[in-house]
Parts: sequence; structure tokens; C-alpha cells
Amino acid sequence: MATPIFPDATEEEQLRVLIQWVSSYIEQFHGGSIEYVSFDGKVLKVRMGGACMGCKQSLDTLHGWVEGNVKLYFPQIESVEAE
Repeated sequence: MATPIFPDATEEEQLRVLIQWVSSYIEQFHGGSIEYVSFDGKVLKVRMGGACMGCKQSLDTLHGWVEGNVKLYFPQIESVEAE
């Protein structure tokens, strides 16, 4: 596992913070958003909003940007899925 973002926080808290960070970038530069929904230990579920809704590149954003960043810090996560 990579170095935790906040070593005293739970894994779920760390994931929430990371998703907020990724979402702030997406909001500022693309007008979309990402929201943490759930995590079962293997699969992280998020909700895409704003400009991501109906965007043809939303899957690229989900798997390239969101999942890519998540796996940098949490390589044990098997996948990131949109709800």
C-alpha cells in the first residue's frame, strides 16, 4: 500500500479526502464533479455529476483520471465504478 494521505485516518476517510481532491480539480477545470458513494474493500463506487453527466468522455475521466489517482494511493482497490 502506498503512503496514506492522512496516516491517522481510516481507509474510508482517506478515500473520501482523495475523491474530494480529484473532484475539486474536475470542478475547476471541466465543470464536472465526483462524489464518494461507497467502498466494499475492493470496489470504490462514485457518483459523477455536473458536466460529467452525459459527457462522452465521462468513462475516460472515471477510469483514467479518477481510478488512476485512486490506485496510486490504494493499489489494492480492484476498480472504481460509477453509480
